[in-house]
Amino acid sequence: MPAIMLAAHDQRIAAIQEALRESDGLDGWLFYDFRVSDPLAYRVLLLDPARHVTRRWYYWIPAQGDPVKLLHRIEPHALDELPGQDRLYVSWDEQRTALGSILKGRRRIAMQYSPLNAVPYVSRVDAGTVELVRSFGAEVVSSADLVQRFEAVWTEEQRASHEYATVALRRMVDEAFAHVAASVLKGRSLTEYDVQQFILARIHDAGMTTSSAPIVAIDAHSADPHYGPSATDSSPIGRDCLVLIDLWAKRRESGSVYGDITWTGYTAGRVPDKQRTVFAAVRRGRDAALAFVRERADNGRLPFGWEVDEVCRNEIRQAGYGDFFVHRTGHSIGEEVHGNGANIDNLETRDSRRLMRRTCFSIEPGIYLPGEFGIRSELDVYLADREALVYGQPLQTEIVPIL
Repeated sequence: MPAIMLAAHDQRIAAIQEALRESDGLDGWLFYDFRVSDPLAYRVLLLDPARHVTRRWYYWIPAQGDPVKLLHRIEPHALDELPGQDRLYVSWDEQRTALGSILKGRRRIAMQYSPLNAVPYVSRVDAGTVELVRSFGAEVVSSADLVQRFEAVWTEEQRASHEYATVALRRMVDEAFAHVAASVLKGRSLTEYDVQQFILARIHDAGMTTSSAPIVAIDAHSADPHYGPSATDSSPIGRDCLVLIDLWAKRRESGSVYGDITWTGYTAGRVPDKQRTVFAAVRRGRDAALAFVRERADNGRLPFGWEVDEVCRNEIRQAGYGDFFVHRTGHSIGEEVHGNGANIDNLETRDSRRLMRRTCFSIEPGIYLPGEFGIRSELDVYLADREALVYGQPLQTEIVPIL
């Protein structure tokens, strides 16, 4: 194992132990995996998830003292890059006995567990393993905030990659609307799928990649939050259409993080009153959430994810559209477009994780009127050390009259 890699793992474990000592009485963090059942374990511990490991392994990191690995005897080298003592087992009862010995006297143990599955991003350890750990007299505590600290916090290089992505995506929105305008004015055939492919080509040309194709949805399709056109099922775009574009991408370099924005336009010189009214309600919710985050960030009292959702959702309720806002206000952003930090959510879950410095999340309220149209406006917020930054400027303030 190269010395530089060993040093990186030693530094990571030291940082984890420091975080444990700063926590509320945690004795340690227990990682458990069976055939990559917990991808977070690999990411937090800087392990390669493509390694060939077929048996259960445990890695115990105490707040004080040396870590311990519990491995099957036929795979004794599965965690060689991690520091700590090796313990080996063969039979199921040897495994349980050894794990009980490692955890003896421990009272509060962090694991990838979320009470009542409130935060499914963190619920990676199966119920039986949680029961096993509890059988040793320990309390299993959610590792949600620890995971966020080691998985969602960005480096300066990642922040720069996000800035690159959002600038490029913001440019692509303008290019896509211009492409729609030129096609409509010249009477050329153009579908949602055609515009989607136009954006995908621009993403590729910008040296970026995406987890899936962008959303391009018109009229009633825009009332489906996750609608996706296909080559065989896609509506033509003509005059007097509301056009929603949601696009996300990141640079191809390893470690890059996503940008994710949503804009709406209308293929006419003037946007109808109803669409303008709905957009105004969405914008008020978006801007209220952003103002709340900025006020808290300025005062050093970062909010919980659910609190930001409530601020946004209350604005939309007051406008009379609460029943038509059918998803969370926003999500964590990282190397996956939906990252593993705190989400802006008090609808699908009550996300009780506190937002952290040097993490990023979207604010993207939407109002969806079935059979008519949907409006969503999305921006990305990065919590720097002293302020909340928004990338992908300028922000949308009105539906764009495309023609």
